[in-house]
Amino acid sequence: MNRIPDRRPLIAPSLLSCDFACIAEEVHAIEEAGADLLHVDVMDGHFVPNITIGPLIVEAIKRHASRPLDVHLMISDPDRYLQAFRDAGADILTVHQETCAHLHRTVQGIHTLDIPAGVSINPATPVALLDDILGEIEMVLVMSVNPGFGGQRFIPRALEKIADLRARADKRGFEDLRIEVDGGVTRDNAGDLLRAGADILVSGSAVFRSGDYASYIEALRGA
Repeated sequence: MNRIPDRRPLIAPSLLSCDFACIAEEVHAIEEAGADLLHVDVMDGHFVPNITIGPLIVEAIKRHASRPLDVHLMISDPDRYLQAFRDAGADILTVHQETCAHLHRTVQGIHTLDIPAGVSINPATPVALLDDILGEIEMVLVMSVNPGFGGQRFIPRALEKIADLRARADKRGFEDLRIEVDGGVTRDNAGDLLRAGADILVSGSAVFRSGDYASYIEALRGA
């Protein structure tokens, strides 16, 4: 199975905030600036109140990308689309705990595609609901905003959830579990997130509106 890169902390700019009119150039620029992963937000207008991209756009991004595609499925019934997004170029697939009636089966489905599996939780979802799946997955994505739109304000409670999650994983010997955080991540709160136990930072509008991708990514990494 392909693995999540070992380098810590990892910076995963969210392409949702890039200029889609010149996405190839944006992909090249953000990779040149030091991105470790490319975070791709897939929204269906049903689980979240927005519609973004599907497998065809992921395939187009993949043609220009040299970094792994971290594909976040904010969609209902993700099992129907795992193969399609893998075929399009996803290197990591993350599904939401809230959308999976049989989460273990969904995780197994991702692993049959020979890629890491992530599970995301919304701000109102308790960390404890992941206890029985932690040993089966490579990554947990903690949403620090309500999913659906970029540019939202960070919800501070996410810091406690990340620390709780890291403690639960370490106590059970799952030290290799990666904790990703997405939503309102900036250079001002990146240090607190990393100290709490996060090791993958997703940042969209803060990076793409910074005017200097490389400097901003370095500020996140060194926070």
